[in-house]
Amino acid sequence: MGSMGGMGKTPPRGRLFVLAGPSGVGKGTLRQSISDIGGLEYSVSCTTRAPRDGERDGVDYRFVTREDFLDKVRRGLFLEYAVVHGEYYGTLRGDVERNTAAGKDVLLEIDVQGASSVHATKPDSVLIFVMPPSMDVLGQRLRRRGTDSEQSIATRLENAKKEVQHAAEYDHVIVNNVLEDASKELREVILSYRREK
Repeated sequence: MGSMGGMGKTPPRGRLFVLAGPSGVGKGTLRQSISDIGGLEYSVSCTTRAPRDGERDGVDYRFVTREDFLDKVRRGLFLEYAVVHGEYYGTLRGDVERNTAAGKDVLLEIDVQGASSVHATKPDSVLIFVMPPSMDVLGQRLRRRGTDSEQSIATRLENAKKEVQHAAEYDHVIVNNVLEDASKELREVILSYRREK
């Protein structure tokens, strides 16, 4: 036996999973549906937008002021950040690094712009695109959410049409038609990478 004696053995690095897709496609609901997977940490993004009903600071998002957000940008604390519908969203580099270094897998739930940025920085990340069953269904979901004006919904749908054209660049595409099926598919994607380790 060598002088290491089995101590100091570092765990294999965790994997970074990036869940992206158009606004209103159900990324948050999908993410919550697999929150029971052990060793999978959800990276809580920072945002300058106001909380929606039921959202909790530090759980769903870290709700910060524009000044605070821009200060973090200046200090290089974000792995990625983007302006989406006039608000800033960003992933803190430290959260991701700390967890993956400890051998935990990390799940990011971000927009399509952010996913491209993360993949450029971390090419070994696994990109998962959540696709709406149709633009009509996406429009219905945005209206049902009750948080956006009709003008805002129109903008989101226009953006969604452009975003779905990038789905082919992703490692996996999950159509979120029936939540239970989409959730099962997402769970299977994540667990399949674990079996490869």
